[in-house]
Amino acid sequence: MSGDSETWNVLFLCTGNSARSIMAEAYMNSLPEKRFKAYSAGSHPGGTVNPYALDVLRTARIPVEGLRSKSWDEFAAPGAPKMNFVFTVCDNAAGEVCPIWPGQPMTAHWPFADPAAFEGSDAEKRAIFLDVFRQIRARIDIFTNLPLRSLDKLALQKRIDEIGRDPAKAS
Repeated sequence: MSGDSETWNVLFLCTGNSARSIMAEAYMNSLPEKRFKAYSAGSHPGGTVNPYALDVLRTARIPVEGLRSKSWDEFAAPGAPKMNFVFTVCDNAAGEVCPIWPGQPMTAHWPFADPAAFEGSDAEKRAIFLDVFRQIRARIDIFTNLPLRSLDKLALQKRIDEIGRDPAKAS
């Protein structure tokens, strides 16, 4: 499998596109090695980015400018960037019928708990968001270190599926 150029396009999907997928997009785009261009979207976007997600990203010194909650329809439309990979990061989005993505990207489900659903104090909410962000970061770090160009499609699919099921086995 190879990208159209040196850059691999990655789309992270969630239902509301307000927290998990946003954090994944921002983190991947912050990596110093620019082999990946990340995007995020939701099946039913909430229209705003969760302030706790933004707080976690700012604390990690990850740029938040330009982050917005958007529909996955933007990425299925004519003229949209062709994705090499599409990862669902919530169970709801994984269970929905996704659009047909231009470029026939490889797909996998990387489930994370919904930090926005957690009820507790401000400090507890921040801690939950930070924990989910650390999990996202760990999976992305495993993925970005895969030898993408040297793995055949079947082996690569197995590895990205493993990252979602058991990141420890995939690394």
